[in-house]
Amino acid sequence: MMSLTSAMVMAQDVAVLKYKGGGDWYSNPTALPNLVKYCNDNIDTNIDENIETVEVGSTDIFQFPLLHMTGHGNVFFSDDDAENLRNYLISGGFLHIDDNYGMEPYITKELKKVFPNKELLEIPKDHEIFNIEYNFPNGLPKIHEHDGNAPQAFGIFHEGRLVLLFTFESDLGEIFQMPEEHYHRVHGFLVIHSGNYIQY
Repeated sequence: MMSLTSAMVMAQDVAVLKYKGGGDWYSNPTALPNLVKYCNDNIDTNIDENIETVEVGSTDIFQFPLLHMTGHGNVFFSDDDAENLRNYLISGGFLHIDDNYGMEPYITKELKKVFPNKELLEIPKDHEIFNIEYNFPNGLPKIHEHDGNAPQAFGIFHEGRLVLLFTFESDLGEIFQMPEEHYHRVHGFLVIHSGNYIQY
């Protein structure tokens, strides 16, 4: 198993995760570049602004401490994909999955291949991830209406560390495609995507 820690020093910080199944993994293409640029300009991060794409089953994922996954619709992980992603996460990696709309029934099924004995747990509003740099007393912000339900943040933990964040009924990528004057609505999550995950 490749060590993420040894690979991190040679690579950029963030990549988009490409998956199989027909879902649009390439959705919201400007969101992550906009977010990274904002973080570099405003909160003293030094993230490579040339965002790369990596496939779930590739060892290339071990070059990035943070992976971002999004889209609508179907997701499929082969057994090899699931094993590779599991090894990445338990060796220090972090995956944020932002459901654009319609992804939830597929990704929850596929995550059982990655961690058969773990469940997605709802992250309480008083969790550290909502209160490291900025205080979000109501938890995950609501960005897009979707089905009109309350936004929820779910996580998978390994040995006490949050290794995967799944944001549902929120659509954070939507805000990062907007002009910067709207970013204050999710300012705390700018930090989660840039500085806070490093602390994990």
